[in-house]
Amino acid sequence: MKAFPRIPSAKISALISDVDGTLVTDDKILTARAQAALTELRASGILFFIISSRPSRGLRMLLPPLGITAPIGSFNGGVLANPDRSVISEHLLMSQAARRAIEILTGYGVQPWVFAGQDWLVRNTDGRYIGIEERAVEFPPTVVDDFGPFLNIAAKIVGVSADFERLAGCERDVRAVLTGEAAVARSQPYYLDITHPLANTGTAFSEIAKLLAVPTADIA
Repeated sequence: MKAFPRIPSAKISALISDVDGTLVTDDKILTARAQAALTELRASGILFFIISSRPSRGLRMLLPPLGITAPIGSFNGGVLANPDRSVISEHLLMSQAARRAIEILTGYGVQPWVFAGQDWLVRNTDGRYIGIEERAVEFPPTVVDDFGPFLNIAAKIVGVSADFERLAGCERDVRAVLTGEAAVARSQPYYLDITHPLANTGTAFSEIAKLLAVPTADIA
């Protein structure tokens, strides 16, 4: 059967945007130009949403200057929350998949981070990328001895390594072992993101459209 291209609506009721590299610069700065554009958007009556790989806690500093009152998508859309961070819907990793992911990352000598609830959990604060992440989300990690108690509420696990080839090999193994149980992809050469299979922009897009009764064809 021939696939026909989707015909966009002549009317745009809402706009969904990424954050890093889109709304903020590589230096994590929200520019006056971006804020001015959002002011014009609101004046036109167009709703604005953000979906990011960050946790919702790591988006809070953007909400007041952007005037965001709509739901926000964190962990690549795996968790939808209100601006006060109360959860609307969430797709969390199955605990067995989370445990297996930690085992593989550790076996490769890759540093694991666990994002559970509002917390960013690490076993230690060594590593060159801790500071980069802390600067982006504007809160520090919590050091724990054991990830175990948190793996049944983990929204995202990140494998971190400055050895890009090692991380690429780790990615292949995690994807093979967790086929159907997790979405596995490098968001950066040094970050391997592991989330629920439904933690993606497409699913969040559909959920937001239903929440606000906005036709998907009217969302850019």
